Amino acid sequence: MKKCMIIGAGACDAQKLKKKLIFNEGDLCIAADGGLDHLAAVGLTPDILLGDMDSLEHGEAAGAAHTGFRVKRLPVEKDDTDMLAAIKEGLAAGYRQFELYGALGGRLDHTLANIQCLLYLLNRGAKGMIVGDDVTLTLIRNESIFFKADCAGRGRRVSVFAFGGDAYGVSEKGLKYLLNRVTVKQEFPIGVSNEFIEEDAEIIVENGTLLIYLEGYG
Repeated sequence: MKKCMIIGAGACDAQKLKKKLIFNEGDLCIAADGGLDHLAAVGLTPDILLGDMDSLEHGEAAGAAHTGFRVKRLPVEKDDTDMLAAIKEGLAAGYRQFELYGALGGRLDHTLANIQCLLYLLNRGAKGMIVGDDVTLTLIRNESIFFKADCAGRGRRVSVFAFGGDAYGVSEKGLKYLLNRVTVKQEFPIGVSNEFIEEDAEIIVENGTLLIYLEGYG
């Protein structure tokens, strides 16, 4: 499935980013403001540069001076964050699979806003994944997520959090600590720090939304 990759201005290790960004035909790459600096550091060029240009290392001119991609300048005073504006751009272009880079670290308020963007995508029939240097976050609702044993090394941690309300019928299979159709409440982090044990694993939520935090998968 074609995907939209958005690179934000958050914390991002250049060498790890270069290994993760794999462009296939039909994919769309958007630099959200300072994300252009991350791409430039690894010699990559986006299809679109979008933002109010307040996070670019060399300001708006750094983006406008480039050729080969479209520049879409946003007002400084706006309701949308640059990341959310980039997501809207990708949705309008028909994309339903999103990978968000440079979305963690730095300012905590921006990190929280980027996690909220996963819900924005989910509510519009799209799937989003935040890919950090060493962690990955995604949301699931009334569904399950499966991990093959060969992709889930022993000791790698996974945490689940109720998101947007309590989550009902939560099961965790093939992990060190098992859950069987329990209620995960927003106020009680029962799902923190489970571990893979080199078996096929599955996390299920029958009714509700779970934030899945994977360590070592970024």
